[in-house]
Amino acid sequence: MDSLYNLLKRPLLHVAGFSFVVNLLLLVPSLFMLQVFDRVFSSQSGDTLLVLTLGVGIALAMMLALDYLRSRLQGVIGNLVSDSLSPMVARIMLAMGAQRAGRAPSEGLRDVASLRTLFSSQGVVALFDAPWVVVYVAVIFLAHPALGIAAALSALLMLALAYLNDRLTRRDIEGVVKASSEATRYLEASLQNAEVAQVLGMSDALIARWRARNADVLALQSPTARKSVAMTAFTRVVRQSVQVLMMALGAWLVINGEATAGVMIATTTLLGRALAPVEQVVGSWRVLAEGRAAWRRLQELLGTVAAEPERMNLPPPTGQLVAQQLVYRPPRGERTILAGVSMQLEPGESVAVIGPSGAGKSTLVRLLTGVWKPTAGTVRLDGADLAAWPRDQIGPCIGYVPQDVELFGGTVAENIARLGEVDGEKVVRAAKLANCHEMILGLPDGYDTLVDPQSALLSPGQRQRIALARALYGDPRLVILDEPNSNLDGAGEQALGETLKALRGNTTVVIVTHRTTLVQHIDKILLIEGGRAQKFGPVAEVMGAVQGGRVAVGGGGQVVPLPGAAVARPGAEAGEAAR
Repeated sequence: MDSLYNLLKRPLLHVAGFSFVVNLLLLVPSLFMLQVFDRVFSSQSGDTLLVLTLGVGIALAMMLALDYLRSRLQGVIGNLVSDSLSPMVARIMLAMGAQRAGRAPSEGLRDVASLRTLFSSQGVVALFDAPWVVVYVAVIFLAHPALGIAAALSALLMLALAYLNDRLTRRDIEGVVKASSEATRYLEASLQNAEVAQVLGMSDALIARWRARNADVLALQSPTARKSVAMTAFTRVVRQSVQVLMMALGAWLVINGEATAGVMIATTTLLGRALAPVEQVVGSWRVLAEGRAAWRRLQELLGTVAAEPERMNLPPPTGQLVAQQLVYRPPRGERTILAGVSMQLEPGESVAVIGPSGAGKSTLVRLLTGVWKPTAGTVRLDGADLAAWPRDQIGPCIGYVPQDVELFGGTVAENIARLGEVDGEKVVRAAKLANCHEMILGLPDGYDTLVDPQSALLSPGQRQRIALARALYGDPRLVILDEPNSNLDGAGEQALGETLKALRGNTTVVIVTHRTTLVQHIDKILLIEGGRAQKFGPVAEVMGAVQGGRVAVGGGGQVVPLPGAAVARPGAEAGEAAR
């Protein structure tokens, strides 16, 4: 957050400077009243009145210009906050979403929006104006000590009300924000399973649960709103009351000959101006409190990510992949998913990762991509720790097809080009290598067909083949495929086999599969059961351990089908990473 402090320091100083001049100019109307009552009325001079009026007009015109600039600068500060934090927070959220193998949380961006609203609100201006209470009270004290003491007591009363408002509503507002975020997260997560909810008739149950969570939010919000509204109304009445009492005190001094009518009117007006920012702070307290809570949460979020040290750019990898004693236990997890898995592939070699559902295969491939960090052990690509390799450097050198394929909004060509600048030659080459060029040409607009993540225009098999082309874009040296044939028909699986055949000897390939049809294009097999590597070696050696299509693995003599013995249900491991 230090960079944000440095970025906002200059504009905030400008806002403070404008506030200084604006508050100085706000003394002019009170001085004008003083002069009119004490000099113009007594001298009956029209020229004096004209000069005073012109002077006040010039001062108010200057104040208008400066106040406009101050408000515009507030908008600039809000934009600076958003432009500076949004990319950083979005990057962290994407990384967190990838590590959790789920939907990236959106609270961080909502906190950035809250900060933007805070810096664009009148509450911030009121915070800059509030210290001027001391100056205004000092000017009133110069007019008459009794009036100064009364003004000081009034200011202290208003400040006490602001403090009381903070004490009464801070925890309530934070509780409302937290409960509201949880309700929103529940609805967002439910929308990801909208199709299942509709088919199984679960919509009413989901809505009922969401309404119950919303009812909890409203139950917290109602008393908070009552307190805030009551404090705002009470503060407004107190400010009007102290102004009335101030005028009454001034009138009493005038009656006793200790002050003039001009002093009475001017000090009363000045006191109203002095207390206005405090009242405004109380009225804007919800925005200020939410902004403060958002700032604290963003500090925690950014603090969880250590600053990446500057790293020297390494040469593009050749594809040597070494996994050394990989152990993985999810954060706050009770079960170790992987325990001591090791493997080594030379550039151009390929391996098929097989085993029963829940064995840890999908977890292994996520560790091999470098997105997940192992609890113990290392994954090295050309000798460098893959988890420590900056993603912007290593990303283009890796191809990855996850178990649950997701395409992004944009054209087919943009998806294959990984949302970067579309190089038509590279896009077509990747599509041809994935053997989906003709399939793409058959789409309504070919490579320019728009992809809607929620649309049924593309079948799951077509999405999987496009995702394979995306993985092969740019000729990556390491390609990792997690059940890339789970949605493919016979022709699609044959095309995938041709792709693996073309990659063999040129690209290092790791593929999770349950089918024997792909093993003929693979060099090695890694058999995993219960999170442990049971067998790793050349295909012929591992297949030689098969007896009747089965092999006994595990200390308890558990029998696990090898590829070809049984075809596992596609996507059976979808929940594996969540454990």
